[in-house]
Amino acid sequence: MSKFFPKLLLILAAFLAGSFFSRYRASTQVVSRVSPPPSPVSVAQINQLKIQVLPPQGFTFDIAWGDLGQRLVKIGVIDRAKFDKLFAGQPDLVKKYLDGSDETSITITADSAQFWVDLLWAAGLAQKSPVLDSGPMQASGDPGRFASTGGWTLGKKDAMTYYSQSQLIPLTPDQHERVKSIAENIYRPCCGNSTAFPDCNHGMAALGLVELMVSQGASDDQIYRTILAFNSFWFPQTYLELGYHFSKSGTSWDRVDPKLALGKSFSSGLGYSAVKRQIGTVPGLNDAGGGGCGV
Repeated sequence: MSKFFPKLLLILAAFLAGSFFSRYRASTQVVSRVSPPPSPVSVAQINQLKIQVLPPQGFTFDIAWGDLGQRLVKIGVIDRAKFDKLFAGQPDLVKKYLDGSDETSITITADSAQFWVDLLWAAGLAQKSPVLDSGPMQASGDPGRFASTGGWTLGKKDAMTYYSQSQLIPLTPDQHERVKSIAENIYRPCCGNSTAFPDCNHGMAALGLVELMVSQGASDDQIYRTILAFNSFWFPQTYLELGYHFSKSGTSWDRVDPKLALGKSFSSGLGYSAVKRQIGTVPGLNDAGGGGCGV
C-alpha cells in the first residue's frame, strides 16, 4: 500500500487544486459582470459627450406657448406670488412665460430646467385628460396620494382642486389617444412608470409637454426628441451615462433614436440601472446630479 500512497496523494492534490481554481475563475467572472472596472475614457471624449447631451446653450424648440402661463395663473393652479418667490433669481423668465401672450419657442438649459418642470407640471396637472381621468392614476381610487398631486404646493388651493379640470390645451378625441400612445413609451429614471402614469412631477410635466406638442401638430419624432432633451436636463447624470453607453456601442448621442432612449429599457429606473451596471463607474460622469420629485 505504501508503494501507491504518494501517487494517490499527488492525484488528490491535483484534483483539489483544479477544483479551487475553477471555482475561483467562476467567482471572478460573476464579480466582473456585476461590478465592472472603471471604463477607460479620455477627458476630450467626456467633454464632447457633455456638449452633445447637455449643451451650455440648451435646446430651443418651436413650441408656441402663447398665453398658457397667464391662464394657469388665472385658474389658480399657479399662485403667482409663490412662483415669483420660488424663482426670484429668474424674474425675466417668469415674466416672459407667465405674463407673455405670444411666445413661440421654448428653451431649456441647466438654469431653466427646474422652472420648466414646475411650469409644465402645472399644465399637465390642470389639463383635462383621459390619461388622468381613466389611466393608472385612478387605479388606487385616490389620485391625490401621489407626488405629482400631493406634492404640488404652488397653487392657490390643493392640487386636486385643479386635477384634470380645465380645457387649457385644445385636443380632439383622436389627439387624446395619440397623447396616451406617446406617453406610454416615455419613461423617467426616478421610477418604473411611463408618462401615462404621471405620479411624479417629471411625469406630469412631460405629459403637459406632450399634450401641448400634439395640439400643435408635432410629429412623433419631434415629440420624442423634445422630451429626451427635457429629460436630459432634468436627469443629467442619467442621460450622460446613457449617452456614454450608446457611444461605446457605436452610436453618437445625436444619432440615437429618441423613442428608443426614452423607452423602458433605458429611461425607466430598472432600465437605467441595468445600463449602469454594464458601464460601471465612468470618471468625469459622476458629478452631474439629477432632479428630485418635488417643488
